[in-house]
Amino acid sequence: MTGRRERTKAANRAALVAAARDAFGELGFEAAGVRDIVRRTGLASGTFYNYFPDKDAVFRALVEESGVEARRRVRAARRSARTAEDFVEGGYRAFFAFIVEDPARFAFMRTNLETVRNRFGDAVLPAGTEELAEDLRAAIDAGHVPPVDVEYCAHAMIAVALELGSRLAERTPPDVDGATEFASALFLGALERRAVAVR
Repeated sequence: MTGRRERTKAANRAALVAAARDAFGELGFEAAGVRDIVRRTGLASGTFYNYFPDKDAVFRALVEESGVEARRRVRAARRSARTAEDFVEGGYRAFFAFIVEDPARFAFMRTNLETVRNRFGDAVLPAGTEELAEDLRAAIDAGHVPPVDVEYCAHAMIAVALELGSRLAERTPPDVDGATEFASALFLGALERRAVAVR
């Protein structure tokens, strides 16, 4: 009985999260309300409040869940890298591809990038920056990336990822290759100059 109840709770929460992603993707954070979310699930209207206190909470859950998966993929790409080019290009490509691969997630991100950045950035940015700094240190120690100011580099790389992510989302079709090539050239050029400077 407990197992069935837990499965039902998990299914209800997943349905609400998926419906919220669709509602926010279609209407945007400001325009979408709890009613718009519940209407897409077939659940009773009060069910929402068994899982989330308000629309901010379900929006945050969406951002956090997307952030966890994006960081997992990006870290896998960076950790398998054996050159600076693989480290930079692989990480950017994994991030940009993640943004566009799922149409519902892409619509959510495209419609709500400013909201994510301005109101919910604390849900993903610190963890992503800390993980990138950790991966940069490991790549430097392994000799794959020349020594750099890790804090500056991590913050700059994250900022470029977010800005280009929002720009590629506005293009039709989304330009993963162009964004990857631009960001990679930018940072690989800087790393190459840094490598020359420390020789």
